[in-house]
Amino acid sequence: MKIRRSGILLHITSLPSPYGIGDLGPWAYKFVDFLFETKQGFWQVLPLNPTDPAYDNSPYHSISALASNSLLISPELMVQEGLLNKTDIEPLPPFPKGKVDYDTVIAYKKRLFHLAYERFKKKKNYDYQRFCSENGYWLEDFSLFVSLKTHFQGKVWSKWPPEIRDRQPEVLLSLKRELQDRIEQEKFLQYIFYKQWLSLKDYCHQKNIHIIGDMPIYVDYDSVDVWANPEIFKLDSGKKPYVVAGVPPDYFSETGQRWGNPVYKWEVLKETGYAWWIQRMGRALKLYDVVRIDHFRGFVGYWEIPANEKTAIKGRWLDGPGEDFFKVMLKRFPCLPIIAEDLGVITPDVRELVSRFQFPSMKLLIFAFGPDLPSNPYIPHNHTQNCVVYTGTHDNNTIKGWFEKEITPEDKKRLLQYLGHQVSGEEIHWELIRLAMMSVANTVILPMQDILGLGKEARMNRPATTSGNWRWRFLPEQLTPEVTRRLLEMTKTYGRAP
Repeated sequence: MKIRRSGILLHITSLPSPYGIGDLGPWAYKFVDFLFETKQGFWQVLPLNPTDPAYDNSPYHSISALASNSLLISPELMVQEGLLNKTDIEPLPPFPKGKVDYDTVIAYKKRLFHLAYERFKKKKNYDYQRFCSENGYWLEDFSLFVSLKTHFQGKVWSKWPPEIRDRQPEVLLSLKRELQDRIEQEKFLQYIFYKQWLSLKDYCHQKNIHIIGDMPIYVDYDSVDVWANPEIFKLDSGKKPYVVAGVPPDYFSETGQRWGNPVYKWEVLKETGYAWWIQRMGRALKLYDVVRIDHFRGFVGYWEIPANEKTAIKGRWLDGPGEDFFKVMLKRFPCLPIIAEDLGVITPDVRELVSRFQFPSMKLLIFAFGPDLPSNPYIPHNHTQNCVVYTGTHDNNTIKGWFEKEITPEDKKRLLQYLGHQVSGEEIHWELIRLAMMSVANTVILPMQDILGLGKEARMNRPATTSGNWRWRFLPEQLTPEVTRRLLEMTKTYGRAP
């Protein structure tokens, strides 16, 4: 990431597709062609892990840190592979345009997946067997966990019978025999996803485009990760967290944020040589070329909250593994392509670690125009080469939505002074895209919503809300020749075209 390049942030779910949700089918390849045509070097996606309606289908809440989201499998590609007939995928439910209706998508794809698996199991192949063997270290537990979640009607794993909760070997062996068909279907879906994803990744590489993935530092409590590895988390005798993760009170929240994720026992992980994290990172680097780590500062210091507290106020700071962790990682992965998500209040020790290992940090233009403008670290004249500039992320409003609905009059005045001229709401996205592209930063990543100039209706996520997020999709007609022309022109003008 040492040369000047730019790219686009767009999650797979946001692609056009006739099947209710963006997938790994034809439109994913069309999008790569658009990236190639506009001389982009990166495609950034959100986490690809399985999602759950219980968490509003957020990609940041998952039952597995290593498995993939089968909802992203393309029905069209399964038809091409002979796993489905054209008649199997029709008629289509009345999917809405421009957003994902997850309930309808889940019901529709569940039926397709069952049909495809019934055909596949009659002709399992060597490639599938090899996939299961190479990925057994996570796939065996994951497929069993998903099957048990269904078997126990969605109950949290700590409420399963104690012998299953505590993973008694003879009991698990018996359950694997009892639930074998369901387990095999889960393995099959992971295999199909991986095949389709590697094909898309290979197409990206043919076009000189690299994929940036996203890795949340923490995992969910009700996940196979905690069930299968309770010794690396701070759990009580009943296998429940006695402390949870979050961030302390700050300028944005008087009570802080209580995320509720279980906290790592870093001293235990260190004794294992960080074995679980090495598996996780190794898996991520098979899927992606670069990994953005969400809440990177948690490796230096983390906020630990007693589990019985309703807010984050009564937490405490504890040291993370820091430098030792990344020294071990670099021994295993000599080229560790990481982007450090270091937004918010960041202490000198975090900056020192990022600098020591030369990880690119993040700069958001949407944060750049406060009263501290001359010295603001996000303002373009303070950028450094080794950073990644974003107009905004999945957690922010779009540039147009921010400009029209959120920016304060004082910040707007500073923004217009910085630009040197008046700007309308219809053009503000291109002005900030230009600021990003002009930056000395090696890498620029632009949310697709900002490239299309969309308003608040296209926002992907509203933090601290629990419904209505992660649904936005762009429509084919929004990708106009004018959008392509302007993006290409800026990419070339500011030296970001290969």
